[in-house]
Amino acid sequence: MLSSKYGESMRDKLPICRWLALSASECLATREYREGQEDQLGALGLVANMIVLWNTIYTEAALEQLRKEGFPIREEDEARLSPLIHDHINLLGRYSFAMPDIVARGGLRPLRDPTDRNA
Repeated sequence: MLSSKYGESMRDKLPICRWLALSASECLATREYREGQEDQLGALGLVANMIVLWNTIYTEAALEQLRKEGFPIREEDEARLSPLIHDHINLLGRYSFAMPDIVARGGLRPLRDPTDRNA
């Protein structure tokens, strides 16, 4: 599994933590100080870990789907993958935390079809 191969240390997570901290500080800098803002910044480690976990689970699912579809996955290509990517994360958007039925039953959300231009 991807996570066991990459065993990312906190030092390896520094780029994603910096990105999260910069995004959070930009949001906080535009507002007047309110009590509890330190707690928001203090949760960055948890958020970074959640992003890494999400990326690990879905990267592994994507690799498995590609294998099932007959695409060759070379070990040297897989070795270059990292769960520390974050370009797909929108920190400033609106979020819905309604859990789809498939996720509530322990499954994963469907992977995006790269040939679907509407996705």
